[in-house]
Amino acid sequence: MAGQKRSDIMTEENTINQELLEIIKALASKVEDLEKTIYAKDSILMKAGFVVTNSPTPAMDNSIGSPTGMPKDISTMDWSEIHKMVEKAGGN
Repeated sequence: MAGQKRSDIMTEENTINQELLEIIKALASKVEDLEKTIYAKDSILMKAGFVVTNSPTPAMDNSIGSPTGMPKDISTMDWSEIHKMVEKAGGN
């Protein structure tokens, strides 16, 4: 009986983890598409001057680090690196 409950809990955790991973993948893809749209050379926002490529960036202290081994600062990562990190987090 206890083994069955443990199995049910593990299955539920795996399902939740898979759902969260799919959400992260979808969000990363949406942000990447949005970034491409905004910074496109023919973008109306870019032409109008609403999008500025050289602007001040807020600084955060990330000295604590991450227990999952994820990098401290993903803002300098390329999209291919972000996709690899998400795949690695999913165990694929």
